[in-house]
Amino acid sequence: MTENKNESVHFIEQFVLEDMASGKHGGRIHTRFPPEPNGFLHIGHSKAIILNFDLAAKYGGKTNLRFDDTNPAVEDVRFVENIKKDIHWLGYDWEDREYYASDYFPTLFEYAVKLIKKGKAYVDHSSAEEMSKMRGTPTKPGVESPYRNRSIEENLELFTRMKNGEFDEGECVLRAKIDMSSPNMHMRDPVMYRIKKTPHHRTGDQWVIYPTYDFAHGQSDSIEKITHSLCTLEFENHRPLYDWFIQELEIFPSRQIEFARLNLNYTVMSKRKLLQLVTQNHVNDWDDPRMPTLAGMRRRGYTPEAIRRFIYKVGIAKRENIIDLSYLEHVLRDDLNNRALRRMVVSDPVKVVITNFPDELEEQMPSDNNPRDEKAGQRTLLFTKELYIERADFEVDPPKKYHRLKPGGVVRLKNGFIIQCEDFDMDANGKVTEIHCTYFPDSRSGSDTSGIKAKGVIHWVSAKHGVPIELRLYDRLFLDENPLGHPDKDFLEFINPDSLKVIPNAIAEPAILDAETEERYQFLRMGYFTKDPDSTPGHLVFNRTVTLRDSWAKQLRN
Repeated sequence: MTENKNESVHFIEQFVLEDMASGKHGGRIHTRFPPEPNGFLHIGHSKAIILNFDLAAKYGGKTNLRFDDTNPAVEDVRFVENIKKDIHWLGYDWEDREYYASDYFPTLFEYAVKLIKKGKAYVDHSSAEEMSKMRGTPTKPGVESPYRNRSIEENLELFTRMKNGEFDEGECVLRAKIDMSSPNMHMRDPVMYRIKKTPHHRTGDQWVIYPTYDFAHGQSDSIEKITHSLCTLEFENHRPLYDWFIQELEIFPSRQIEFARLNLNYTVMSKRKLLQLVTQNHVNDWDDPRMPTLAGMRRRGYTPEAIRRFIYKVGIAKRENIIDLSYLEHVLRDDLNNRALRRMVVSDPVKVVITNFPDELEEQMPSDNNPRDEKAGQRTLLFTKELYIERADFEVDPPKKYHRLKPGGVVRLKNGFIIQCEDFDMDANGKVTEIHCTYFPDSRSGSDTSGIKAKGVIHWVSAKHGVPIELRLYDRLFLDENPLGHPDKDFLEFINPDSLKVIPNAIAEPAILDAETEERYQFLRMGYFTKDPDSTPGHLVFNRTVTLRDSWAKQLRN
């Protein structure tokens, strides 16, 4: 990982340095990122992507993108294309090294035949339920299948018939013959091939038997001569099985190293759970901005730079831990504060009429696009007789120390003039409908000679030039910090019913018309927003990325 030049060497990098120093594999490093195309990538995958690509690049190595597409029942070309899009968005490219486990189906089949010929694999006609019972428990040895001692010739014949489609799904499988009494459950004659009569997104109807993930994954690494196979900790118990296959097949010995996966509170990152959210319509799709998918985060307004910086700060460790979601939001705010263009948007508008301002006059008010970025330049705000301000910025009967607009009070309009409330109109329900103010011509922002002290500053939009937009205010999808940590409850019970609030009639300054899709903005006093792909010229939609409030920054200061 190369972005932070002062970072210490983590334990995986230390292993790599030792291997390179010893001349292992000619002193080279070659990694891979091997997603299964059965869903969209989530932020947890970003840790593996960044680790694999940056570590290899740091030492002059290469990284492959390989899709472990061994289960046609749940895989889709849509997932393949979105995975590639997400990796590019994060800032990485695999050049011409795009591979698929399905590329290796013929080789994997021959590997299986080789194990059968060595007496190390057999066809089992036991049902899935029977095999589960025979497998035993972590404290109780398994029981050998009655089909375990079939002859090599019979197994070869049966495996060929499996390949030819002569058996139905679930009728039989090919298993490795290892050790049914092993304390490692993965070594108790694991399944290598099963029958699936579902067309594959790349090979069509060519195959009706498919290798399991455990059989295809390690062998695919070996075929590609991957030097360092970097996996999350849940694969640590699988490593003896992968090593067994390598030894028995006498193939290239990729070195597997495990690291702790990224865990965030108030989040689920199980693909199965994410799929459930999508299929049961708790969210709109995989790229819903409430989802922890990279596509959802991109649509919400996250930047790849913020995600990479977050991963660098979290670091690579061997021990599992849970990261506070507010820390990710803190890193995001820090990034957006430096890059986001400032705009004024009124979410709940109430009209202000400047009674002493000429009807047709339009005062031009220069305003910085981003005070933290000199290169961002300025835009021009148009100050007119009729304006909109936030309804919450006016109180008929305000509390003490209220510094916004009130009857008889003064307030500065951001980058504009100081105004004073003279009167207001209300409807029959007591709702303020219009506020009448006067302005002080010599109180112009930047050249104020009025001598008037206005303690409050509020934002505004010209009623004449304002642009209607829709705001989508996103919040955490779950109310519980560990929605999967309740064995007696369904995680769906913890969904936040207010995770999305829609404001259909906000008013924005006209510069918002220049917004590009996924361009980031800070709407003053409201938060950070980005333009949603749903937008049309007549219906602009902006998603709230994150609020301005940063609880984690306060913790760091304390």
